[in-house]
Amino acid sequence: MDKATLIDSFLNAPDKHISLMGMSGVGKTHLSKKLPRERWFHYSIDYRIGTRYLDEEINDFFKLEAMKSDVLRKLLYNHSISIKSNLTFDNLQPLSIYLGMVGALEKGGSLLEDFLERLEKHRIAEINASYDVLDFMTRAKRIYQYPNFIADLSGSFCELGDDDLSKTLGEKTLLIYLKASDRMQEKVIERAQTHPKPLYYQAFFLMDVIKQYCEANNLASEREIDPSAFAIWVFPRLIEHRLSLYESIAERFGITLCAEEVYFARDEADFFNLIEKAKQ
Repeated sequence: MDKATLIDSFLNAPDKHISLMGMSGVGKTHLSKKLPRERWFHYSIDYRIGTRYLDEEINDFFKLEAMKSDVLRKLLYNHSISIKSNLTFDNLQPLSIYLGMVGALEKGGSLLEDFLERLEKHRIAEINASYDVLDFMTRAKRIYQYPNFIADLSGSFCELGDDDLSKTLGEKTLLIYLKASDRMQEKVIERAQTHPKPLYYQAFFLMDVIKQYCEANNLASEREIDPSAFAIWVFPRLIEHRLSLYESIAERFGITLCAEEVYFARDEADFFNLIEKAKQ
């Protein structure tokens, strides 16, 4: 289906279904919050991952950390305390901390084998949570009578390597890639460098950049890496790696909108006008 037909089909449909794709920080959640809550069901992939597919993993991780403390270990053993993630739409920190960052243990890093294991669990969880979009579209209408549905896909969606998933979302929803302008991309990188946080990486990409980083900094292995310094160094390279992946998915299964224009859209009408313009 060509872009114009795809967009016309969406705009003429009585019920609107959207999946938003793009790097973290380009305004996916910001846009979702601008749409009238009484008509739009907001589905967050990251929230679903953390509360459904990795909930036990995250809680067990925090319990293992607590067991390192003599005081907390005693309280856990006699059931005087409980430890549970309080992940929300607006606070995904438990999921980020669970993922962690590779590097020196004494600097808060993780062993490479542990980090790779958690990345694989996240990948599987993200695929499952993304397929759940279809179920939640039905449930949102049947249970809550929401006519419209918007899915906020994870920033790592482009790295899942699942064309069947991308095709399905492109057929069942309008798959929109929010493409950052050069200026917005610089701001996203700047924010990530001042506030580095754990991220998802494809294993082959991670192994390659670890090798580059160790060689550039004369480190014997990843066990000597400063996790925060590595996260700052690798983020621009991760963005560059993902750009072509986003664009390929959008070209085959969806449409592309300028993230900056979408960010400044005032309401649903402005957003739909930008979608209409994408036909040109």
